[in-house]
Amino acid sequence: MPRSTPPAERAGLPSPPDGRGEWDVVVVGAGPAGTSAARAAAARGATVLLLDRAAFPRYKTCGGGLLGESLELLPERARAAIESEVAESVFTHRFRRPFRLRRPASYLAMVRRADFDQALADAAQDAGARFADGVAVREVAETDDGTLVQLRTSAGTLSAHVVIGADGTGGRVGRYVGVTPGGVDLGLEDEVAMPADATPWRDRVLLDWGGASGSYAWVFPKRDSLTVGVIQRRGAPDETRAYLTAWREHLGLAGPDAVTLHSSGHLTQWRTPSSPLRRGGVVVAGDAAGLLEPWTREGISFALRSGTWAGEAAASAAAARTSSSTSTGADAPAPDAARRARDTALDAYEARVTAVLAPEQAAGASILKAFERHPGFIHALLRTPAGARYFVRFCRGETTLARIGRHRLVMRFVRALA
Repeated sequence: MPRSTPPAERAGLPSPPDGRGEWDVVVVGAGPAGTSAARAAAARGATVLLLDRAAFPRYKTCGGGLLGESLELLPERARAAIESEVAESVFTHRFRRPFRLRRPASYLAMVRRADFDQALADAAQDAGARFADGVAVREVAETDDGTLVQLRTSAGTLSAHVVIGADGTGGRVGRYVGVTPGGVDLGLEDEVAMPADATPWRDRVLLDWGGASGSYAWVFPKRDSLTVGVIQRRGAPDETRAYLTAWREHLGLAGPDAVTLHSSGHLTQWRTPSSPLRRGGVVVAGDAAGLLEPWTREGISFALRSGTWAGEAAASAAAARTSSSTSTGADAPAPDAARRARDTALDAYEARVTAVLAPEQAAGASILKAFERHPGFIHALLRTPAGARYFVRFCRGETTLARIGRHRLVMRFVRALA
């Protein structure tokens, strides 16, 4: 059964289980990045509090597509949330020039984010984390000696040695760290009831490369609904809304028989290469850090990876602090020693993101520039045997955009297109 904070307890905050006045780790935001961070840190022995401003389960604007790289990181609880597996994609360019890419075995999985995120939060609690939903963070500050982070929330004030911000695009923790976006997009999405004849929609993804620069549309099938959405650069909301309307009309999902279950929108952002990932004892992961792939705007795999790494680093910081106290015989290490132990552990998180995720983002940014200029060429490239093969391998997690970035001739060609 899903677990969250009982309504009677939401007026206050749980206390650390070890009787101390502060947590080893507080994670802000219970999406894939935050729940992965909480689970990883708790599994390594840290005292962990996971917060989210919404009451769970809650709707989340997201296509809900999982790449193979994401599937490898999921706990069993979250695997149970998979509603559909996709073996076919249909591509169009401005609703024309369709082509179909089908494989005998599936290469994408689909989840509904409300159920998926709840399952991830439950898995974090299984690992030992405490979860308090319906709690909003209003202020982030560090103590004068830099050893503790204090959070003022709607349910009271708490302290932690490390805070992990996973509170999404434009979240309070990301603003505190100083995350600098390299680009911001607006996504609009309708959840549509599965048509009476579900055969044409089952196990099939539809993608359209739009007329506006860098825009595209999608249909992702779930168990009893279709997630229909569009995304393009922020700044033209009426144009983005018109694209969604036209997409639904093109699909035959705009008539009286098409029941819209939920409509929503959200902003996505990706970071500049120099954007910080940490400020003192505060780190950011997932969307809060601007960690997503700029071309497809795929963010779940980035969230799961960065969240896990942030949680591991935060637990290492807690272990280093405890070790420092034990070696000196003191109840707590001196402030300088505590900061050094923490910084060494958190530096490892920054280094890992820079080594693994930054190259993927750089390659995605280059492909996005080419796609913005020549979407028709990208469409034609995907329908070639080599392009189709790469798309499927990418979806299955057998290759990454970073590997494209290491092919000098390929990237020279992509930059020439851009």
